[in-house]
Amino acid sequence: MRTDSFALRHIGPKAENLQEMLDTIGVESIEQLIYETIPDDIRLESPLNLPKAMSENQYAEHIKKLSEKNKLYKTYIGLGYHQSILPAVIQRNILENPGWYTAYTPYQAEIAQGRLEALLNFQTMVSDLTGMELANASLLDESTAAAEAMALLFSVRERDQKKRNVNKFFVSQQTLPQTISLMETRANFLGIDMVVGNHEEFDFSEDYFGALVQYPGKFGQIFDYKDFVENCKAANIKTAFAADILSLVMLQAPGELGVDVVVGTTQRFGIPLGYGGPHAAFFATREDFKRNLPGRIIGLTKDVDGNNALRMALQTREQHIKRDKATSNICTAQVLLAVMAGMYAVYHGPRGLEYIAGIVHATAVSLEDSLKKLGFEQQNSAYFDTLHVKVDAKSLKTIAEKHEINFFYPDSESACISINETTTTDDLNAIISVFAELKDKEATEVSELSSEIRIPESLQRTTEFLTHEVFNLYHSETELMRYIKKLERKDLSLNHSMISLGSCTMKLNAASEMLPLSNPQWGNLHPFVPVDQAQGYQTILKELEDQLTEITGFSATSLQPNSGAQGEYAGLMVIRAYHEANGDSHRNICLIPSSAHGTNPASAVMAGMKVIVTKANENGNIDVDDLREKALKHKDNLAALMVTYPSTHGVFESAIREVTNIIHENGGQVYMDGANMNAQVGLTNPGKIGADVCHLNLHKTFAIPHGGGGPGVGPICVAEQLKPFLPGNPVIKTGGDQAIGAISSAPWGSALVCLISYGYIKMLGTGGLQKATEYAILNANYIKERLNGHYKTLYSGERGRAAHEMIVDCRPFKEKGIEVTDIAKRLIDYGFHAPTVSFPVAGTVMIEPTESESKPELDRFCDALISIRKEIDEASIDEPNNVLKNAPHTIHMLTANEWNLPYTREKAAYPLSHLHDNKFWPSVRRVDEAYGDRNLMCTCPPTEEYAEV
Repeated sequence: MRTDSFALRHIGPKAENLQEMLDTIGVESIEQLIYETIPDDIRLESPLNLPKAMSENQYAEHIKKLSEKNKLYKTYIGLGYHQSILPAVIQRNILENPGWYTAYTPYQAEIAQGRLEALLNFQTMVSDLTGMELANASLLDESTAAAEAMALLFSVRERDQKKRNVNKFFVSQQTLPQTISLMETRANFLGIDMVVGNHEEFDFSEDYFGALVQYPGKFGQIFDYKDFVENCKAANIKTAFAADILSLVMLQAPGELGVDVVVGTTQRFGIPLGYGGPHAAFFATREDFKRNLPGRIIGLTKDVDGNNALRMALQTREQHIKRDKATSNICTAQVLLAVMAGMYAVYHGPRGLEYIAGIVHATAVSLEDSLKKLGFEQQNSAYFDTLHVKVDAKSLKTIAEKHEINFFYPDSESACISINETTTTDDLNAIISVFAELKDKEATEVSELSSEIRIPESLQRTTEFLTHEVFNLYHSETELMRYIKKLERKDLSLNHSMISLGSCTMKLNAASEMLPLSNPQWGNLHPFVPVDQAQGYQTILKELEDQLTEITGFSATSLQPNSGAQGEYAGLMVIRAYHEANGDSHRNICLIPSSAHGTNPASAVMAGMKVIVTKANENGNIDVDDLREKALKHKDNLAALMVTYPSTHGVFESAIREVTNIIHENGGQVYMDGANMNAQVGLTNPGKIGADVCHLNLHKTFAIPHGGGGPGVGPICVAEQLKPFLPGNPVIKTGGDQAIGAISSAPWGSALVCLISYGYIKMLGTGGLQKATEYAILNANYIKERLNGHYKTLYSGERGRAAHEMIVDCRPFKEKGIEVTDIAKRLIDYGFHAPTVSFPVAGTVMIEPTESESKPELDRFCDALISIRKEIDEASIDEPNNVLKNAPHTIHMLTANEWNLPYTREKAAYPLSHLHDNKFWPSVRRVDEAYGDRNLMCTCPPTEEYAEV
């Protein structure tokens, strides 16, 4: 065995297993299988043009050398990004722990109780600090969250406002520039007239439905918004605050002012800068708006025994159910980052946060005092951490960069300095010396920080926060380490068994890809530093763009979208911009097959398009005649088709070229959803099938871990004609010559985790990438044939093959009283996470094994499903007290003195012999979905309330 081949480590099945797998499938070779799976007319004629594969050791040396090209200056730019200190106990036990970063979104609550508790902590932290009733379990970044706040306030307008078409939204000019840009991008097609101006001159006209202000402002000034909020209330204008979370430790909570929404980022709570992300944004609001809240809410409920349990509450809001009526297209939260930020609050507690915020403020005050002594004027009358200094910006910048220091220069006559948690007294004196050099004066060294507070008493926080015991128990490393481990043990992740989720591609996240994320040379770079200080990142991001462009067969790539849903939205916005540039702004019809991902219709509506659904035929494929008919009917206004390929049904549809030609003939562009790209890489590509733009889920095909529901990255790759419209950024130039506005806060989105996909491609190389695709298809078809005779596969290609996933029909078992949910919960007893349940077809499971799973693991999974099939045969609709209806079984049940069930404890807990060796125990029994929605509780409740639930 070649020990230096990454492909051998990444791809699960071994050479000695291959022939047996091929025999089971009924083919002589992988080549024959691929021939029978993918239509001939879309196969690539030549291999991908990518560099030769690196070994893991070569890659480690390569990525280290590139990291050294990043210049880590002391950076005080601010603008929503501040260097923070990630406690080592959180880095080692969460960020670097596959038990946390390989978990899936907690749709199966019984095996996600640890992650759900960590997210409940996050929600509680946000609610406490903002003073709001309700918070969600994170969004993508602050700018996205602000745009979601605008959309929420638009949707909850009062009846009279809707009747009068009140559509103006005011945004303070003190708001972060990247936030204004992204909000303008969103407002355009939501029918919102966004007005940017001075909040102190706002006229509170009845033409406005909402307003957003920054707290503190982008240059650091803390404004007293009490009168502003009161005047908005009087005019029936709802208000949103974009708030700095660390400042809320010292500032009056926005909720006390009566605001409606508070958003921001939790990056300051121990999350690396990472050149812009990933970071968990927060969104807090009033309980009145709980059904309009974007993203996910974690709520308290109970299991069938009445014990406390957690789950994702109000799931009917999720776009995969509501489609074009969804409140948001946010399918990717930032769970891993939210867990880390929540643990930062758990570790430090309220007193620790007060200490950190106090030191930050004291350092800023001491800096102001020193600069005044040197003769500089500081313009902020009240501030938390940021000074706005009148100065010759050009001269200051020259001296500062000579001393490897970055400030923010809003204009030629001023500089802003944002102090952060890492700023020491030595750093403070270094800043002072730069200003002293500018004045040609001697600096007076600061040895002791000021005790003065430059926040008016009326704006200071007086209310308690983080009073729940979870924030007051785990302040030693030993205790926090054990608490994290306790939660980890409640969750099933890839480090226990395969997670066979169709459409979600839960493949190996290799340690060699992940390790660079802990390197400060990658983690501590601010996204708005001059580009010449980020040459390591620039090299990687440019090369990754080129790699993805080659893989997709397109002309250019933007890495900015930081989730799959954002990628969808970005792709459609680029199409809109293209039509507008051609004088076709009336083109607004988007055709979407009935089998499409739920985010597709939601994204299309957000991009201002009207969704027309096209039919599927009896084989589950696109009904080409229906598509042609609708394309012709709407040809004058046709903007786009959104298509997933291979289809959501797990099939390479042979008519795909005909489908894309129909759209082009009628003036539209083809958007390909890249969710299933894991079945294409190296064998075919979106360019070959005739698409014009696709998004890629780097957290699926390209090995970024799901992290329990985020981070994700959803770059878009485009054909030549769409290249000029790739998204821009108002601070650092990105995108095309006619760039659409910002799609995410940072110029290159979640740049830090792009290192993972870069490493994945580098270490697999052309041959390894193609082999990965072939083995993903091999593994899926192996499962399909092993389950044949026990379960029916709903759809397959013309030659009877699945792509990289398949849909298994569980609807016939209803005659035995067994639902698909019962099978999902029983799989937990066998140590497996359920496949995707009831999507895209109700009553089915969609199975995707990926290429990373070995034959023994595939066999264990198949054995489990075959064993469950026998249990289904034993069930009776007249006797629901059976092993499937009672699943999952907890250790508490199995060790209780009484056992009154009509089957043995052995059957319940150890239905297959290998489970004696490696048993996963769920911490709760089946959760009561409806109870949690009827009794919504979304923050850590007092202990006595917990007991009552």
